[in-house]
Formats: sequence, C-alpha cells, structure tokens
Amino acid sequence: MSEASNGTNGHLQHGLREALKLVAVALKEGELPFALAGSYGLWAHGGPEPDHDVDFMIAEEDAARAKDLLADRGLEVVQPPEDWLFKVYVDDAMVDVIHRAGSEPIDRARFEDVDQIEVESVLMPVQSTTVLMSDKLGALEEHACDFGRILPVARAVREQVDWTYVAEQTRDNPFAVAFLYLLDLLGILGEGSPIPLDAPRTARVESIAGA
Repeated sequence: MSEASNGTNGHLQHGLREALKLVAVALKEGELPFALAGSYGLWAHGGPEPDHDVDFMIAEEDAARAKDLLADRGLEVVQPPEDWLFKVYVDDAMVDVIHRAGSEPIDRARFEDVDQIEVESVLMPVQSTTVLMSDKLGALEEHACDFGRILPVARAVREQVDWTYVAEQTRDNPFAVAFLYLLDLLGILGEGSPIPLDAPRTARVESIAGA
C-alpha cells in the first residue's frame, strides 16, 4: 500500500474513532442501553482497525429517543430508506445505529451480556467477540463473502471466541460453514474445533473444496 493510501486510511480512521467516541458519550449520558458492534467492536477486542463506518446497536424501543438525544448534541442524524437503522454523521465519518438485526427488533436483553471496554479513553459496552463473530459470519452471502477481510479478524480474536456457539448459530449459512472449515484447516480454531458440524454438511463442504 502506498504512503498516500496509508495517510488517507489514517485520516479516515481518526475521524471514525472521534465519531465513535462522540456517539458513545452521548448514549452513555442519555443512559440508553447500547453496545459497540461490527468491525469496530472487534477492533476494541484487539482485531485490526477497519476503515469504514462504525456500528452501534440499541433497542428498537429506544430508537426515537436515541435520535433526539444525538441530534440535541449537535450531531447530524439521517434516516435512510432502510427501516432497521439510522445514520449519524460527524464531518465525513459515518456511524450506523442499528435497532433491528435481520428481521427481528433488538431488545434491551441483548445488552445484558456485554463487555465493558475502554475505547479511546471512554469506557463503553461492547458486544462480545463470540456474538460479533457470529453476526459477522451470519451476514455472509453470495455477494458479500470476502474471506480475505474476515480472516485477519478471526485470527486476531480467535482465543476470545466460543467457536462452538458460532458454528451452532451459523450452521444454516453455507458461506459461514465454509469459512469455519477454512479456519479449521488453518489451525485457527485449535483443539476442540466444532468442525465437522455434521456428516452431510461436512461432505458438502469437502466436495466443494475438491471441485
């Protein structure tokens, strides 16, 4: 990567970290249940820093209040056509505030089992590595399955993840199953690997690998 690209990424990441901090502080002061999620959640646990938007999760019942709270702090709040999130802009940095996961509304119970981590000098709730990896693999599909981007993340946080839970939660997603199989082949899952999940599914993955 060129020095110019490194400089551009560094500028973007600095802006994203500042936006992350501003949104987290506002939600904390408003005493709303929330958690840092997505790639920046994994970064907080020791994964590589991403260069795209920050994700927070809140309960659907708190979405309207969260919008007002963030707008009152002078942040630009935008409702896109999608009804499962809203966006917050801090200069050029974008933060997604998600209140529906898939087709299901997020409820406050999701935030009962989170990790408290100091991120950019702010103590905040962060989704666990196990939940974050389960969500990330569960989102893999035909047009979004770049294993090259996920592999360094999985390697960095591998010892913090309950891979058996991840395998159980994503067993119906063939792209997730294939990625877990790859992790096992690379020795990333370690002893007690949940792969093979079951004979028919493993046979299917092996047949793809041998094609």
